[in-house]
Amino acid sequence: MPKFIPYDYDQISLIAVDFRNQLQSGTFEHAIHYLIDKKLDLSIFYPKFKNNDEGRPAYDPKILLKIILFAYSKGITSSREIQWCCKNNIIFKALSCDTVPHFTTLASFVSTSYKEIESLFEQILLICDEQGLLGNELFAIDGCKMSSNASKEWSGNFKELEAKRSKIKKQLRYHMEAHKQFDQNQSHDEKQKQRIEQTIETLDKSHDKIDRFLKSNKPRIGKGKRPKEVKSNITDNESAKMTTSKGTIQGYTAVAAVDKKHQIIVDAQAFGEGQEHHTLQPILEQIKERYERLGIHDNIYTDGTQVTADTGFSNEANMKYLKENHIDAYIPDNKFRSRDPKFADQKIKYGKKQRGNKTQYLRPSEFQFDPINKTCVCPSGESMWLRSEEVVTPSYKSIAFEGRVSKCRSCNLKVQCMRNPGAADNLSGHGRQVSFILSKKKLSSFTDWMKHRVDSRKGKDIYSHRMSVVEPYLEISERTKN
Repeated sequence: MPKFIPYDYDQISLIAVDFRNQLQSGTFEHAIHYLIDKKLDLSIFYPKFKNNDEGRPAYDPKILLKIILFAYSKGITSSREIQWCCKNNIIFKALSCDTVPHFTTLASFVSTSYKEIESLFEQILLICDEQGLLGNELFAIDGCKMSSNASKEWSGNFKELEAKRSKIKKQLRYHMEAHKQFDQNQSHDEKQKQRIEQTIETLDKSHDKIDRFLKSNKPRIGKGKRPKEVKSNITDNESAKMTTSKGTIQGYTAVAAVDKKHQIIVDAQAFGEGQEHHTLQPILEQIKERYERLGIHDNIYTDGTQVTADTGFSNEANMKYLKENHIDAYIPDNKFRSRDPKFADQKIKYGKKQRGNKTQYLRPSEFQFDPINKTCVCPSGESMWLRSEEVVTPSYKSIAFEGRVSKCRSCNLKVQCMRNPGAADNLSGHGRQVSFILSKKKLSSFTDWMKHRVDSRKGKDIYSHRMSVVEPYLEISERTKN
């Protein structure tokens, strides 16, 4: 049998480590180290420290920033995991100079220093401009949905939250009565008594939590032509309940704008709403204001800078804003692929399969609609209430009705009529909704203006750059989120 040099993974070895040699030139960790040490002004953090004469020494913001930024670049966002890396990972040890900040120190630094960190973002943007890394030729904008540190179970409009508070109050009375009966019977089952007391304590905290929120907050009102109340969240009221490809989450829509030349992020914001089209104007205004304030450009959009985003940012208000502000933008509507001959075969290739799996629901033509009296009767013979009257869009004018949820809940045709029959059983559920077109008169719109731009050869070429510029950041965000 051949002889090999013996080895043992259980052995412990003391090794002298040169931290500078671990930060090799050309690596991302070296770039972070050099940038924070040599280029950034961190004096903006100093006023937060009050230990000039008394108190123990604090961790230098340079050290905290280096390990936090490097951890985030690797998809590590947990403060406990960052602390573990500082103990066991040689690169983290090199960046932190073999110090191990406690996870509470890391979490506190991130949560209380967002204004200072935003200032550092602008300093880095200026350095990128000085180094010629900003092309200012094209900005690609896109967003993704990210979970917040709040449970969606604590979401609801004020009416729903009041109902939840009343339900908890009834449960609290029931368990308090059970506890009273338990004492009167002089039972010796201590475990049962502890369970009842723990339940009472939990319900009491939940009731007080909802009660404090309702007394100290006002209903959130959404955006749009007809603003209405949107769901609040007791834990994080800036976040929103939103639907994603992986289910419903309580979170934010994170939107980034990326410069094409070297994929430098020029703006990133988080919005507590599920729809992306409300975020376009704030993003563009923020970029314009920042570039002007930093002296990069007086008005970045007047110098031929192009803007592109996906269909989630397309609506009439945004197209009007782009047109009136002379912004060279290319944002397609959700039917732009159906107008492109290159995608003509897609419907033939995939259409039959999709149609085969699609459930056939009762169509609006099976409802009795009276346009004169503006009434509607559903196929089961129940009158529907007028949800909205004469809604005008760029393409048509329509009227909408909704079934009374109490009738839809017990209707025999519910499965055939509603796409989500279970919605009628929810506390805030809706009945079947149906709309009818009153007029198909085509109106000239800003959306039509954008359609011509996107459908042109130049528009298709410019829009094709969007995915390669901004999509990689969304993939990183998805990996970090998961």
